[in-house]
Amino acid sequence: MLKRIVQACFLIIGITLGIFLIPYLFALVSLESISLINNPYMAAILGAIIFYLISFWAVDHVVNFIKWVEESLVKAPITDIIFGSVGLVFGLLIAFLIGYALNAIEVPVLNTVAPIVLTLLFGYLGFQVGFKKRDELLTLFANKKKKNTEEEPETTPKNVLKLLDTSVIIDGRIADICQTGFLEGTIVIPQFVLEELQHIADSSDVLKRNRGRRGLDILNRIQKELSIKVEIYEGDFEEIQEVDSKLVKLAKVTNGVVVTNDFNLNKVCEFQGVSVLNINDLANAVKPVVLPGEEMKVQVIKDGKEQNQGIAYLDDGTMIVVEDGRDYIGKYIDVLVTSVLQTSAGRMIFAKPKLLEKAL
Repeated sequence: MLKRIVQACFLIIGITLGIFLIPYLFALVSLESISLINNPYMAAILGAIIFYLISFWAVDHVVNFIKWVEESLVKAPITDIIFGSVGLVFGLLIAFLIGYALNAIEVPVLNTVAPIVLTLLFGYLGFQVGFKKRDELLTLFANKKKKNTEEEPETTPKNVLKLLDTSVIIDGRIADICQTGFLEGTIVIPQFVLEELQHIADSSDVLKRNRGRRGLDILNRIQKELSIKVEIYEGDFEEIQEVDSKLVKLAKVTNGVVVTNDFNLNKVCEFQGVSVLNINDLANAVKPVVLPGEEMKVQVIKDGKEQNQGIAYLDDGTMIVVEDGRDYIGKYIDVLVTSVLQTSAGRMIFAKPKLLEKAL
């Protein structure tokens, strides 16, 4: 279909140029005496035939160029296209106004060349300014909207986009969180995250391949079985290589929230002022509260890093460091909690055997 449209455009161009240019070309080579050439219909037919023959060679190149432009526009984020187009329109408007002012100067060469140069120059500058300043413009509009609504009480939660990263998809707990309804708004799966998951699922390493396939299964479950709204973001940031950096950039552009369980990505988001939800924080928040001085019964599994330390685990996976617990490896003992360390990376409990407490 596209090839037919391009050929039709070639015919239209040939007819137009044939009517206006062929009589002059024949006049230059002293063939104006041919009466058929002076007939505009014959000139149009001749121009159409010439460009139709040219189309056999040029149509494939034109079609490939159009498809390349189409693919580039589809891959580009919609914000880039919108702000680039707005900048282009402003640039062309400025070029038109300056060219209109130059028409008052009666210099034929200047009046002919200047509008073309100004159109190309200001069109390019306008597009580049709109494209490269899109983040600042988005931030400006967001701040203005926030200023207008900050005095109004919010009665309903905002429909904020939740951007999932690769690690939280592979983890799998995000599906259960969505099912319980604790995660509100729209779930967004960027295309570059899907590509990374597919790359992991196609890995030659068995462990990586299983993790990638698990992530794809989790996405299918979220999209098909759960009632939460899921969208696929088709855009990409080709100038950025790392997937995590692309995710942070997307969160800035859309004012979305990154959902992750990656401790390092969590810190990067906080540093760059991007909202982030770490499901490890949620998991820590819903764990039973353990206070210093409480008693519990645990099984010492292995020795710790420090001398005479033993390591035990709760049912939820929380690690307990038992001081002087190395001698009790493989046994169940009562311990007293001495301190609790809780961070986004997890929770760690320090304890000591209750037997030692009684001995003291």
